[in-house]
Amino acid sequence: MTLLDDFLMRATLAGIGVALAAGPLGCFVVWRRIAYFGDATAHAALLGIALALISDLPVTLGVLAIAGAFALATAATSGGRFAMDTMLGVFSHAALAIGLVALALLQGVRVDLIGYLFGDVLAVSRGDLLVIWGCTAAILALLAWHWRSLMIATINEELCWAEGGDPRRSRLVLSLLLALLVAVAIKIVGVMLITAMLIVPAAAARPLVRGPAAMALAAAGIGALAVIGGLQASLHLDTPAGPSIVVAAVLVFALTNLATALSRHHANGR
Repeated sequence: MTLLDDFLMRATLAGIGVALAAGPLGCFVVWRRIAYFGDATAHAALLGIALALISDLPVTLGVLAIAGAFALATAATSGGRFAMDTMLGVFSHAALAIGLVALALLQGVRVDLIGYLFGDVLAVSRGDLLVIWGCTAAILALLAWHWRSLMIATINEELCWAEGGDPRRSRLVLSLLLALLVAVAIKIVGVMLITAMLIVPAAAARPLVRGPAAMALAAAGIGALAVIGGLQASLHLDTPAGPSIVVAAVLVFALTNLATALSRHHANGR
């Protein structure tokens, strides 16, 4: 028996793989205040699941296709007649509703809707691990490559233009990276909880460190810690694995912010 024959070990490795990519990406979501975009991309993923089942494609590929198309459509229509949050609302809820209807109309296909909505990390296979870690490596490599331009565009779009960059391209790169993360995170925490894995570790890391690079590393570490803690809690308490991971991340968020508040109160009391 090898290490990867243990379903809990496969689940842990898969969750850590997603956390390592979600941490740095989540920092940009927090800095740019685009949490709704991550949520909308996750909702669109349900239509990708329906597409994959209808066309007999791998679910990850179907989700990536729809999430990528969603990112491109959002980028193309931003700055137009409607505000960004309006277009996100239209696209995301349309994709969510169409996806649910399409799944309901599938004939002869058993659909584990709860698994897609809230994840099924304990069912991760060796093949899933390869896909997850391959996509994580790609996301981290592209983030490292575009880090400076993404940071400048996040701080000030006019400064980005002045330095010869294009903030629209930076937004598109970030959108496509989020789409890729959503595609691989479906198996871990599901459509409804993906945004939590982006935002909560980043928010938990924010009061602990100074500097964007340190925050990105801390967010990845907190996400990995939440995966390990959540899976262990799920094993001992017999609770759903995906939500347990998110609850663990929320507990870390509460602890880090409470510790920071107490530290400030103690410092002010001197």
